[in-house]
Amino acid sequence: MELKRINDHVSVSGQIQPEDVKTLKDLGFTAIVNNRPDGEAPDQPAGAEIEAAAKASGLAYHAIPLGRDGVNPDMVAQTKAVLEGSDGKVFCFCRSGTRSTTLWALSQAGDAPASQIIAQAAEAGYDMSHLAGYLGQN
Repeated sequence: MELKRINDHVSVSGQIQPEDVKTLKDLGFTAIVNNRPDGEAPDQPAGAEIEAAAKASGLAYHAIPLGRDGVNPDMVAQTKAVLEGSDGKVFCFCRSGTRSTTLWALSQAGDAPASQIIAQAAEAGYDMSHLAGYLGQN
């Protein structure tokens, strides 16, 4: 598991395993967001396995799968609600972290300047410059 810190509140990574959840708890995360649809790859654990591990560790678990149909406004709203409703650090994952970063970036539109959102994503290794038009000016 390679954590990439977006900011003090949000980190992302690629696919995790159920046994990674304890490490996330030990690192101070309070919530996990699964942005990967089940069944994308044969070696991928089911979301229910991650959810069970999260609940056993006392972490909140949210499934906001972003698949081939792409992003929709409901996914962005759900992401924003999870981030705003969390009482601590939030960990988001998908296959590579890109979809998680995309949903995070879009959920920040209007709350932070586009340049800041893009810069935070870039510091974590994700290029979100293609979203500039959706993120607003600045």
